[in-house]
Amino acid sequence: MTNLQKLQQALREREIAAVLLSNIANVQWVSGFSGSSAWVLATPADAVFLTDSRYTVQAKTEVKDMPSDSYASPVLSAQFLARHIEGRGIRLLGFESDSVTVSTLKEWEAAFQGVQLTPVAELVGPLRMVKSAEEIEGIRKACALADQCFDNVRRILRPGVSELEVAIEIEFFFRKRGATAAFPVIAASGENSAKPHGTATEKVIEEGDFLTLDFGACLNGFNSDITRTVVIGEPSTRQREVYGQVLQAQLASLEAMKPGIPAKEVDAVARRVLAEADLAGYFGHGLGHGLGMLVHDFGRLAPTSEHVLAPGQVWTVEPGVYIEGFGGVRIEDDVVVTESGIETLTHSPKDLLTFPEGR
Repeated sequence: MTNLQKLQQALREREIAAVLLSNIANVQWVSGFSGSSAWVLATPADAVFLTDSRYTVQAKTEVKDMPSDSYASPVLSAQFLARHIEGRGIRLLGFESDSVTVSTLKEWEAAFQGVQLTPVAELVGPLRMVKSAEEIEGIRKACALADQCFDNVRRILRPGVSELEVAIEIEFFFRKRGATAAFPVIAASGENSAKPHGTATEKVIEEGDFLTLDFGACLNGFNSDITRTVVIGEPSTRQREVYGQVLQAQLASLEAMKPGIPAKEVDAVARRVLAEADLAGYFGHGLGHGLGMLVHDFGRLAPTSEHVLAPGQVWTVEPGVYIEGFGGVRIEDDVVVTESGIETLTHSPKDLLTFPEGR
């Protein structure tokens, strides 16, 4: 079954007469398009891919499962969409309420005469959660590239190197291999490592610092997301204790992941392990998120999550502890749920590493 057929089946099941997809990740998933601006107008019986003149040629080569059409200036996008909606006699049209802005909705309401717009939530996201074999292979390759990147960057980790230099080295590694960084690289050292999403700065890495590296590759449209925390110099007793407990929390969470297990139960495992060392109060984010065409793809491992693990889902698993004035530790891997458990897609070492190596 193609992704378009999966969408159309969902339309039938939810009794949605027509939908206009505008979230570009959903458009790309349904159509195979890799550009940055397009829509898919779909009914249970047919669909059309719509874009602007920048992508006319690209759409012809990439979009295989439906016809495509494009517009050019001075035609406005809302006018172009209205023409296709009217031409199909659509009077009730769903839109992606979790991604359409108020201003866009007002523009559509003015342009789509005689059409009732109705919000549709979580239509494509749940379909994207279970990946095809081809999608998993794409993610696997992005994960392998992230592992190679970590091996490469280890050679420059030492006192006197700045966070920014480390981040640039990671980005350059991906660029040279036909990929890009999947998101802004996090290279946070010392007290900065207590910031879960700390931006790489000109701060020089010092002896005794934790250094948290969070990065991923975007390769052929698929993403990886890995975090490793290391120590520059000799770790203190407290650093070893905190790191060891976070590692145990991650390993216990991975062990708990099986089809049919609620996502919130996996998250709870990590929190119980951290609580054993009075560290749960320093873990403020969810245990993980879906991964695929988006870095933060649909699905969350979190205390409030309603998701249930199923074969084909790809997740990050990333417990963290962040102590102001001391530093932070996060360990993150990417996994795919199998029929019996999980397969880990990232393989960089997780024992507490110290740098420079071999001194």
